[in-house]
Amino acid sequence: MSARATTRPGGRSARVQQSVHQAVRDLEAELGRGALTVPLIAARAGVTPSTVYRRWGDLRELLSDVAVERLRPDALPADHGSLRADLEAWAAQFADEMSSAAGRTYIRDALLGDPEQGNAARCSDYAAEQLKAIGVRAAGRGEAVPGVETLLDVVVAPLMYRILFRPSDLSEGYTGHLVAAALGGDSAPSAPKS
Repeated sequence: MSARATTRPGGRSARVQQSVHQAVRDLEAELGRGALTVPLIAARAGVTPSTVYRRWGDLRELLSDVAVERLRPDALPADHGSLRADLEAWAAQFADEMSSAAGRTYIRDALLGDPEQGNAARCSDYAAEQLKAIGVRAAGRGEAVPGVETLLDVVVAPLMYRILFRPSDLSEGYTGHLVAAALGGDSAPSAPKS
């Protein structure tokens, strides 16, 4: 992805990004994914195709940028009163949202148009920010909190693998085992039953 597409633009640039992203979402809903083309998207957004090509390079990079924005969490994780409860709820919600057909499509789009891994880093940052918020809240309650990298390695990484390559049977039990392993209460998470 080009450096221009990864910045948070302001002014006209922000309006262009917003209108192009909205055009992608609208056209995909109306016509289906296979009908999307840069000229069609540009016409709907009220910009020239050269504007889209200059900013995103090609359709894959545009879809990648749209996907990353759609994967951004809307709010901080809910407070369920303890680190374990917060992590279990967050992991179950993450697995549910990301394993949906739309979630898997967004993940694949984010990675497919991302030759320099900038979008992958942005997606990882979203999860890290959510986990950090849970950890800060738990530390404020006096709970011992594993590091964010540990949570990413022990909870998020196995979930992402299963979501992308083995999406069947991602249960709350499985996510609960991952959280227990991250918190030191379980030596290894049990794989979902086939």
